Amino acid sequence: MDKVEKTIFEFSSKGAGTYKTVERDLSAFEKRIPASLRRADLDFPEVSEPEVLRHYFRLSRKNFSVDEGFYPLGSCTMKYNPKINERLASNPAFTDVHPLMPVEKVQGCLEIMNELSEYLCEIVGMDSCTLSPVAGSHGEFTGLKIIKEYHKKMGNDHKDVIILPDSAHGTNPASASMCGFKVVEVPSDKDGGIDLERLKELVDDNVAGFMVTNPSTLGLYDKNIQEIAKVFHEKDALLYYDGANLNAIMGKVKPGDMGFDIVHLNLHKTFSTPHGGGGPGAGPVGVKKRLHSFLPGPLVEKKGEKYVFADEPVHTIGRLHSFYGNFLILVRAYIYIRMLGEKGLRKTSERAVLNANYMMNKLKKVLKLDYDRTCMHEFVLSAKALKKETGVSAMDIAKRLLDFGYHAPTMYFPLIVEEALMIEPTETETKESIDDFCKAIEKIVEESRKDPEILHNAPINTPVRRVDDVQAARKPRTNHYLDCRSDV
Repeated sequence: MDKVEKTIFEFSSKGAGTYKTVERDLSAFEKRIPASLRRADLDFPEVSEPEVLRHYFRLSRKNFSVDEGFYPLGSCTMKYNPKINERLASNPAFTDVHPLMPVEKVQGCLEIMNELSEYLCEIVGMDSCTLSPVAGSHGEFTGLKIIKEYHKKMGNDHKDVIILPDSAHGTNPASASMCGFKVVEVPSDKDGGIDLERLKELVDDNVAGFMVTNPSTLGLYDKNIQEIAKVFHEKDALLYYDGANLNAIMGKVKPGDMGFDIVHLNLHKTFSTPHGGGGPGAGPVGVKKRLHSFLPGPLVEKKGEKYVFADEPVHTIGRLHSFYGNFLILVRAYIYIRMLGEKGLRKTSERAVLNANYMMNKLKKVLKLDYDRTCMHEFVLSAKALKKETGVSAMDIAKRLLDFGYHAPTMYFPLIVEEALMIEPTETETKESIDDFCKAIEKIVEESRKDPEILHNAPINTPVRRVDDVQAARKPRTNHYLDCRSDV
C-alpha cells in the first residue's frame, strides 16, 4: 500500500513516540466513572514528530480552498478573505474579551458593532439592524419571525402564506416552513424574471410576504422589482430580500430603494469573512423603521459619548443567540468595509459583474445558456444539449474539472435549468485565471465528444475517486483509512 494512504496508526512503531504521559492518581475519578466507560489503556500511536507533521500536511493538501485556487461556486460567493482581516481580528483586544465584561471595559467592541450596523443599513437602505444571527439561514429565520409577529400585532393572523420564485435558494422554503408559513411558488417568465401576471393572480389577503433574491440565482436582475413590491404592499404583505447575491449590486442600488422591508446579509459571502466548514458565519438582518420594534436584542446604541446596550424592542421576537453573535466575524466585515469605503465597495460589484459577463460570453460558445442576456455576478449554463449528444452530464463535467485543479461549480441548481452549472467568478479573479478556467471547460467539452468515458470515470488523479453519492450519504465510513484510498 502506498505510504500516503496509511493512517497515523499505521506509521506507529514501538518506541518512536516523542510524547510521555504523566502518571497521576485517578482513584477519585474511577469512583465517579462506571467501569464500563473506562479504558485500561490509551491506544496512542507512537510516531516521531516529523511523521506527525507529514501526516497532517498530507491531509491538508487533500483540501481545496479559495487561497489555493479559483472557487467558481455560484450562488455562494466564495470570495477571497483578505489577510489583513485575519491579522486585525486576531488582536488580543478582540480575542481576549469576555462577553460578560462591563460595557465600560468594551467600548471599542461596542463601537464596532454600532458602526457596522450603521454601515450595513446604509448599504442596503434599511433603518435598523441586528447582528445576532450567525448564518444566512439564521437571518432568514429571523426575518420570517419578524414578518409573523408583525402580522400578529396588526391582527392579521390569517396571513400565513409566503410566496417564493421557482429559482429561490433552498433555505427559503425551509425557513418559511419552520416559521409556520405555507409556501407558494411563482414561476419565472421567458426572460428569467418573475412572471408578473401570474404573481398578481397569487397575491391575495392571505399572503404574508415575498422572499426573493435580486439578482436571482440565475444571475439576472429583475427589472419589475418595484412593481412587484407595489403588488405586495397593496395587500399589506412584506418584502423580504435574501442578501445572498448582494455582491452584484453593493454600492450600486439598495434593496430598500427597490421596495424591500427586510434584508438579511451573508457577511461570509459579500463582506469577505471566512466561508465554509460549518461556520462561524454571520447573517445580520436590517429592517425598515416600522419593523424596528420587532428586532431581537442585543442592540447597541450611542448615548452621548458612551456606547451601551439599548432596551429590548417592545415587540421583540426574542433572543436568537447567546450574547452578541459571532463577534470576530463581525470585526472582519467591519475591517473590509472600512478598508474599501463607498467607492471600493462599488468597484467590487462592478468588477464582479464584469468578470461574470466576460466568462459567460466565452463559455456560452461551448455550453448552452438558457437565458442569454447580460448577467450580474453569476450565470447558469446547461449541459442538457451536450448530454443528449454525448451522454456526458453536468456531474461528469464537474468531476472532470477536479482533475484540472479546479473546484466544481454549483450543479443542478437552480432547478429550472436542466443539467445546470452555476458559475460565479467574484471580483478578485484575474483575466488570466478566468481564461485558464474557460480553457479547462473547453477542453472537457472537447473530450466529451472524443472520449466520453474519460469524463464518466473522472476524477482520475484526486486522492478520492468518484464515489457512490447515494451510498456515501446512507452508509458513510468516516473512521477508517480505506475511506481515503483512491481505489475505493
